[in-house]
Amino acid sequence: MKDLFSIGEVSKYQHISKQTLIYYDKIGLFSPSYVDPDTGYRYYSAAQIDYLDTILIMKKIGFSLNEIKEHMRNYNIDSSLILLKKQLSVIEEKIKELCLIQSRVKHRCEQMEHSRSYHENEVIIEEVQDQYLLTQTVQKPYSLKEISIATKKCFADAFEKQLPVFFQSGVIVPLNRIKENRFTEASHAFLPIEKTDRADNVKLLPSGKCVCIYHIGDYLSIGHSYKKLLDFCEKHTLQIISDSYEFCINDYLTSHDENEYITKIMFYIN
Repeated sequence: MKDLFSIGEVSKYQHISKQTLIYYDKIGLFSPSYVDPDTGYRYYSAAQIDYLDTILIMKKIGFSLNEIKEHMRNYNIDSSLILLKKQLSVIEEKIKELCLIQSRVKHRCEQMEHSRSYHENEVIIEEVQDQYLLTQTVQKPYSLKEISIATKKCFADAFEKQLPVFFQSGVIVPLNRIKENRFTEASHAFLPIEKTDRADNVKLLPSGKCVCIYHIGDYLSIGHSYKKLLDFCEKHTLQIISDSYEFCINDYLTSHDENEYITKIMFYIN
């Protein structure tokens, strides 16, 4: 029809599906200028194309369809300026969140790349810096099931409160349980986290001297790495003064092959 665009033409020009245009009509956001009573075909005027541009741009900026619909009922430069400034604040917060996620993903990639140089059962002594852990208590009987539940609670807590955690997990295993060969009975699950006052369940690991070993393989076989670590400390008269801190370097997040799992075991020593 003269001076009107069919729904197919609008769909083609605007790179939007016919189904989306029909939905916009259904919710009262963008209705055709004319509907042929005989065929039911929808037609749009040239002026409506600019209106649709506005809808699509606002959607790209991040507004919901309901927000767009409400705004466009009666909008002017003043109402548009208020709305856009408000959305600018939302965008800035999203940028901060994405930058945080970017740094965490980068950290995880660096760990995975460095993991290629780790040697199984090589005991090392290193000076560690202050670090913080978001912790969750593991319930009895301290099995892998309870550890998994505690870890998931940590992640849920972190995501809900938008805490600055790293995408890594670990557990704390009491020294007395290790000495009793109860190597997998952790007391706490944790996520490394930046210093924050937005959570009470954050534990500070102070700077100090630590003895470490990297266990390669499935978690249930971790006992032999602990035994080597304890033997090393005894041979070199090193006094263990802390529980064990296990940091997952490679785990289920990065591989489904348990033979590729890498766990860093760490004790503080005198």
